[in-house]
Amino acid sequence: MNCDGEIIDLANVLLDTSVWIEFMRGREPVCSQVRAMLDNDTVVCTGIILAELLQGVKSSNESKFIKNFPDVFEFPPETTARWLSSGELAAAMRAKGVTVPLSDCFIAITAVDTKSELITADRHFEEISHFIPLIFRLIS
Repeated sequence: MNCDGEIIDLANVLLDTSVWIEFMRGREPVCSQVRAMLDNDTVVCTGIILAELLQGVKSSNESKFIKNFPDVFEFPPETTARWLSSGELAAAMRAKGVTVPLSDCFIAITAVDTKSELITADRHFEEISHFIPLIFRLIS
């Protein structure tokens, strides 16, 4: 259900980079929450999340784990329309004095387009939700 009381069928969860980092570091309660989502939900990922995770790998085991994502999770197409919407969102936010990374705009747009609940530990998405109908949950 959204803020207006409308029932929304969210078939997917999109786990943000910040959540995967907490998971790989073994931090609770995030680990337990992510395990439950992996067991019960359709997990969606994006190329930008994959790249951000690979950029920060701490071991070869982490690298192997992350490189398996395309075989395990759904990766929606990264269309030109999504990139255009992301740039427009970033510009609209900047015009109102709010600056967030373009990657977070893309992740948010993908979550909305795929009707996914975005799971994150990053407060940027709270700001973004004032500009688009983003369904998200902050976990820590």
